[in-house]
Amino acid sequence: MRYMLLQNYAGGAGCTVPIAEWAPEEVQAHIDYQRDINRELIERGELVDAQALTGPSLAKFVIHNGIGAPAITDGPFPETKELLAGYRIVDVESPERAVEIAARVSAAPARGGVPIEQPIEVREMMEAPR
Repeated sequence: MRYMLLQNYAGGAGCTVPIAEWAPEEVQAHIDYQRDINRELIERGELVDAQALTGPSLAKFVIHNGIGAPAITDGPFPETKELLAGYRIVDVESPERAVEIAARVSAAPARGGVPIEQPIEVREMMEAPR
């Protein structure tokens, strides 16, 4: 079963300050924690892919009706409070294992080593009909 774990930065809980404002050693501890999880998942044969994403100021929305040029707009809008910081795709035996991994990711260290407590959205990936 494949799941996408969407790592959202929503502020609050264990992290009220954007990572760009953390001390360098706090950023490094957070990244090291994420890499350690990835290394473990690779060893278990569960990690398919994991990526951090650029900030929303670099995002584009593309809408197209199939005729002419697509409409491309900047996004998201300034009133957006959440942003997708990254994702992992895991191939695991059960939904419970996907939740277990998400819980560990949510506990990554933030400023001062406090767990970040960011929401991790767990979504099973659909397979195309045969």
